[in-house]
Amino acid sequence: MPIKRIFSAGGIVLRPFDYTQGLRLRPVQSGTGLRSGLRLRGRSDSRRSSIRKDKPGWEILVTQHSGHKGWDFPKGHREIYESEEQTALREVEEETGVKAEIIERVGETKYFYYEEGERVLKTVAFYLMKYIKEGEATTAFEVSDQVWLPIDKVEEKLTFKDTKELWGKAKTRIENLKLKIEY
Repeated sequence: MPIKRIFSAGGIVLRPFDYTQGLRLRPVQSGTGLRSGLRLRGRSDSRRSSIRKDKPGWEILVTQHSGHKGWDFPKGHREIYESEEQTALREVEEETGVKAEIIERVGETKYFYYEEGERVLKTVAFYLMKYIKEGEATTAFEVSDQVWLPIDKVEEKLTFKDTKELWGKAKTRIENLKLKIEY
């Protein structure tokens, strides 16, 4: 019996957060995204500081599937006319209402499942993304819950082994990018 192949894409979305003060940070408008820095909402550019472990950090968006209830990163099927990148951005917004921008491709997961008695191999490409702003969640019914978690809490929330392995790679990439937060 032949194996059906499905291709999907999704995103590991980063958003800056100052856990010591409970404040969300936002990108500095005059720069080129995350590498140019971020600042606390409502504070002026004159109050800047380098990153400290007890100060600002990153939080990651994790979603719970409404059907099987597993926790994962937002993802979905690739349309024929779409690139992987377009699929990842569209699916993140459709499922979570978050508009994001791709930083880089992190890797992929592959797994088998059965659909109507047919064996299916699903390949999901994941992209590291930065949060831009709120968008419109048009397929939010596919997600029963979503949470923003600090980097050190993500792995324990994830349900699937392959996603946890992918997260390990993504976490290393986030640390190696040396993303700067200003406030």
